[in-house]
This record gives sequence, structure tokens and C-alpha cells, in this order.
Amino acid sequence: MVVQRVKRPTLDEMDLPVGKKTRLHRILYEHGPGHGVALILPIDQGIEHGPVDFFANPDSADPGFQLRLCLEGGYSAIAFHYGLASKYLRPYAGRVPLILKINGKTNIPPDTAPLSGLTGTVEDAVRLGADAVGYTLYVGSPRQDEDIRQLTEVRRACDAYGMPLIVWSYPRGEAIDKKGGRDSLYAVDYAARLACELGADIVKLNVPEFTEKAAASPKPYDTLRLGYREAVERVVRSAGRTLVLFSGGSKLGDDDLLEKARHCMEAGATGLIFGRNMWQRSMADALRLTAEIKRIMLGTV
Repeated sequence: MVVQRVKRPTLDEMDLPVGKKTRLHRILYEHGPGHGVALILPIDQGIEHGPVDFFANPDSADPGFQLRLCLEGGYSAIAFHYGLASKYLRPYAGRVPLILKINGKTNIPPDTAPLSGLTGTVEDAVRLGADAVGYTLYVGSPRQDEDIRQLTEVRRACDAYGMPLIVWSYPRGEAIDKKGGRDSLYAVDYAARLACELGADIVKLNVPEFTEKAAASPKPYDTLRLGYREAVERVVRSAGRTLVLFSGGSKLGDDDLLEKARHCMEAGATGLIFGRNMWQRSMADALRLTAEIKRIMLGTV
């Protein structure tokens, strides 16, 4: 099956209302690498994983570490939940754009029927000066009817306030596991399309992986064997006029992380959202790696 090259959509092609376009312009052009691409630093792992992710770099337990990295490294935005944004952002207000994550869950209960409850509102995002809100959608969860209903209310509020909506579109649940797994091309491709259909302005995705479980994917994904970049291009195409950010996931070595960045950007991604891969390092190491990643990103514009 032939995969055609994908061109990332531009802000003008998205046909957005003025409020959303203004806020996205700040993220895509006025901060970070600029030129229509975004490098975002997420720190929502404290809710999702507890304190364990901060053990690798004890300095990172203080959100001031990530804020300093954002400012000195020249990131496009930082992603915080309400508590961190309200307690730590004030000295950086206006200098580090905020994406307010407004739902989340712990990893304590079994992940068989996940649903992330609301931890904030779009009104909170407006009051805190955010340039976007983030929402996690669990694609394929047995509770997806509740999830989609909750997301619909968030989307309505985003439209009312001119607030861009970024959907963390994550396949989860037993049905997904039986159909190739959460990071299969089938699952990630579906997650990209669903985010577009449900009204996301930006979608955050994991890079598709090919494992033995992929053979259990529905047709034609069960026999589809694309290269790394071709798989990413297919996912970007499925997102349509929804901008795509790819996640870094758990910490990788420098070469693997830079290769991931290069493949994703060359395949049409609008940006990268790398968290643990950056702030689990020392400040000097994180700043060095940030500069290398930004050079790669600007080389694909």
C-alpha cells in the first residue's frame, strides 16, 4: 500500500475563530522554535504516575525546574494541572505559555476501564492566562461513552471562550489489547481520526509500534507493514486538519530520541511533546538536548 507524503496543516488552513487562532499563534510562532511548529514540556505525570518519575532527577520534583527549563530552553509551552499552575506559574506568567490539563487519573486502580475525571475547567484556563487546554481521551475504553460526553462539554466551553483544545488521544482497555494493542498502527490511527472527528484543534499521540500483537489488528492493519516514517505519515493524514504532536514517552537515549524527533517532524507532525525525556536529566543536559531537538524541528519547516 502506497503512502503519500503528508504536508502539515497551517494555522490559516484550520479556519479557526479569532480567539483560538490568537492563542495558537503564540504557541506556534511567538514562543519556542516558532515558524509554525511547537515543542511542549508536559508535567502531568505527578497525577498519572505519582512521585516515582521524579526519582531519576530529584531536582525535577520542584516544578520550578521545569519552568526554568521552559524559559531558558525556549519551549513553546508547559502543560500543568491546576494545582501546579496556580502555585508555581506566577513568576513566569507571560514568559512561559500555559497549557492547562483539565482531566486526569491515578494509575492505582486496574486500567481495564479507564476514565480521566475533570480536575479543572476551561474557565480556570482563561483565569490562569492559558493558551490552550489539554484533555485525555481513552479511545476504546468501556467507559468511552462517558468520556466522549465529558469531552463534548469541554469542547463546547473551548468554543465559547476561544480556547484551543488539545486532546491526549490514548487507546486503552481490553478491547484495544485484543485488537493489536494500544500502540499498534490500528489503535493510534483510530485515535488520530477520532480526535479530529470530536473537534480537537491539536491531538497528542504516541508513535505507532509494530509488535507481534499487531497481527490481531482488524483488516487491513493486520497485514500492513509500514516503515517508521510511513506509519507516522499515515497517522498525521488521519488527523486531517487537526495538528499533531507526538509524545516522547519514557526516557530514551539521546540518539533514539533525536531519531524519533526527526522522523516525526519529517513525516508532517506539527510538534513534539517531550516530558520525562527532558526533565529527568540535569539542567545542563536537558538544555543541550533541547537545542539539538529544536535544530531538527526547524530543519523540517
